[in-house]
Amino acid sequence: MKRPLILVSNDDGITAKGIRTLVEAAAELGDVLVVAPNSPQSGMGHAITIHSPLKIYASDVFPQVQGCYESSGTPADCVKLAKYYVLKGTPPDLVVSGVNHGSNTSISILYSGTMSAAIEGAIEGVPAIGFSLCDYGKDADFSHTIPYIKKVMAQVLEKGLPKGVALNVNFPKKQEQAIQGIKICRQAIARWQEVFDERQDPYGRSYLWLAGSFVNHDKGNDTDEWAIANNYVSVVPCVFDLTAHHAIATLNEGWEKIL
Repeated sequence: MKRPLILVSNDDGITAKGIRTLVEAAAELGDVLVVAPNSPQSGMGHAITIHSPLKIYASDVFPQVQGCYESSGTPADCVKLAKYYVLKGTPPDLVVSGVNHGSNTSISILYSGTMSAAIEGAIEGVPAIGFSLCDYGKDADFSHTIPYIKKVMAQVLEKGLPKGVALNVNFPKKQEQAIQGIKICRQAIARWQEVFDERQDPYGRSYLWLAGSFVNHDKGNDTDEWAIANNYVSVVPCVFDLTAHHAIATLNEGWEKIL
């Protein structure tokens, strides 16, 4: 049987530790094409490059795969380039992104370049998954994620996903206790409480550095935050349709004088 073609991208850059983990896992399930940014793109969200040239060139970072390219673009750019430039319009069988170095639970999905690559795959009609490890340490251990990455990818390759859906998969930090299993979850209702730290450069000019803390008031036991806190892999199905469908009837009723 023909092996599936798996497109691998990320937002931490093509030399990041996490993408090596993802390529290793994907190569056991199919033929791998890597198209990833040539530098870190964390926090880029679903940005695309429209005001500057895009560069893409063959790379030898992963000589063992079917094809390997690095690009000056964002994660979303990389998925577009893979389909329309490298593959000449032929979609891959699966898009996977990550493994991100840090959490992408809850509201972080909106800022995540990792998940934007996955969602771009869903926009293109391709089953897609974003993987993240909830560990920001520079020596983060990704090894415990590999069995679960393969399980999730194999399931999606076999069963597919609903149209327009991408999976947001987060792994707890490696602990002495083994991962408890996989939980299908909803996105926790939480947010970042931003603080802008004002500093001065050597010339006495002010600049700002974004900081802050994550605030979670969602006490549900069906959320991605609960799953991670309890040492489960969280899997949240996500869509790119941001329409508040439940609000349409309310607006139609409340706005009847101006409609």
